[in-house]
Amino acid sequence: MKSLALLRSIRMRPIGPLQIRSFQPDFVPADPKSKPKRYKLPASYDPYGPRPPPSDKIIQLAEKIAALPPEERMQIGPTLRERLRHPKMQSISVEGVDLGARGGAGGGAGKVEEKVEKTAFDIKLEKFDAASKIKVIKEVRAFTSLGLKEAKDMVEKVPVVIKQGVTKEEANEIIEKIKAVGGVAVME
Repeated sequence: MKSLALLRSIRMRPIGPLQIRSFQPDFVPADPKSKPKRYKLPASYDPYGPRPPPSDKIIQLAEKIAALPPEERMQIGPTLRERLRHPKMQSISVEGVDLGARGGAGGGAGKVEEKVEKTAFDIKLEKFDAASKIKVIKEVRAFTSLGLKEAKDMVEKVPVVIKQGVTKEEANEIIEKIKAVGGVAVME
């Protein structure tokens, strides 16, 4: 009871956004006519900050390397890797495509791609006997989740893929069932 009376005694006035500025007492609104400041960005961004210039010894070494013929320049990388005992970079292979040590398209051009055995197959209805159209529609409905109208429309659009991504055994079973009712289906 006392707390309720205390709440009633406190008068709550609506407070607008510019009436209380306890977080920033010296706030001055920006002049709407002023133009935004333009900052000059550096020509290149280095996240590690400015670096000292290379020493004269490094500059002379770079000039000597640049003066070498291309055949000798290609030998520098492997020789340095061997001398500094860095591990050789492994080639990366993604889904049968060899990316090589550099990860680029030309990195593994020398390797022969291995043939991957197909595990998912599509079943395509090639043709059917006109007298057994209803039986083919019923069979298509049996192994797909289509309604009667959708299955009829699919069968009428021959040749058409009727099921995708099935195993080889399941595909063979479906092909045999369609053949038994008078249709011709193939596995792709």
